[in-house]
Amino acid sequence: MEFGRISEQELAVTDFTLPPDPAANATVLKGVRVEKPLLYFGGTRWASNTWIGRIYPKGAKDAAFLEHYVQFFNSIELNATHYQVYGPSVIGKWAAKAAGKDFRFCPKVPQSISHYSNFNNVYDITTSFLEGVLAFGENLGPVFLQVSEKYAPDRKNSLFRYLESLPVDIQFFVEVRHEDWFADKIIQQELLTVLRSLNMGIVITDTPGRRDVAHMTLTIPKTFIRYVGNSTTPVDYARIDAWVKRLQYWVEQGLQELYVFPHMLDEATCPLLTAYMEDKLLAACNLPLRHRNPRQPGEPVQGTQISFFD
Repeated sequence: MEFGRISEQELAVTDFTLPPDPAANATVLKGVRVEKPLLYFGGTRWASNTWIGRIYPKGAKDAAFLEHYVQFFNSIELNATHYQVYGPSVIGKWAAKAAGKDFRFCPKVPQSISHYSNFNNVYDITTSFLEGVLAFGENLGPVFLQVSEKYAPDRKNSLFRYLESLPVDIQFFVEVRHEDWFADKIIQQELLTVLRSLNMGIVITDTPGRRDVAHMTLTIPKTFIRYVGNSTTPVDYARIDAWVKRLQYWVEQGLQELYVFPHMLDEATCPLLTAYMEDKLLAACNLPLRHRNPRQPGEPVQGTQISFFD
């Protein structure tokens, strides 16, 4: 993800302190831990040759990547659906790779809707998209709507009408990026009010060059976090440790579902950072570490390039 990336020089002087929780979070989280919080971690695609010899066995072919992916991660921010509408037949084949697993596909709304339509005259393509992703069945996670960075709040009514048209039996998360959504507190509260009324979540994006989108707001007792890292630098580990503390607090306060998707400058390091964050959080919450095939890596050592295959 290029959104919010900065140079190494800027990185060294950036304040990565996470903002305090907004007061309204206390009305969303009831202060009582749920019995079984659902915690999901993953990447943004499974077709990564850089993972061969790391989490994919040596000699793995593209056609088998998803089978290996679901052995290591338990979720995916499915960016493939952002660029093409897939029908039930294709998505059903993907879903079959995760059958019987506690795995969630989180499909991204097509850019033809989110970036190029102004949210007008998109009923047919939205229907086709949703008919396709419903083929994920029990493995369908939240649907992720990323609103274009150029989409300012002066067009909010079209966005709000579109959100109101979406089915209530599918969980949606919305990411807004234009700076005016955050600079104008009245506009921001209007957006949050709409999302709460529709039982929709708001995406939290932790990216170096746009600290305003790391807003820490919860509109429902679930959260969807996009973490933009710099690939196993000490800064990344410190940032992740801060996130673990915040997420542990949210879990103790009643967070029901969590979805975390690291975006690394060097994609090869994504499994390393993801495993580090997941294991730290599970340990902090006194939850059992999730078994990853072919072996459980445990907590990676900072700054190392390790292989999960012997």
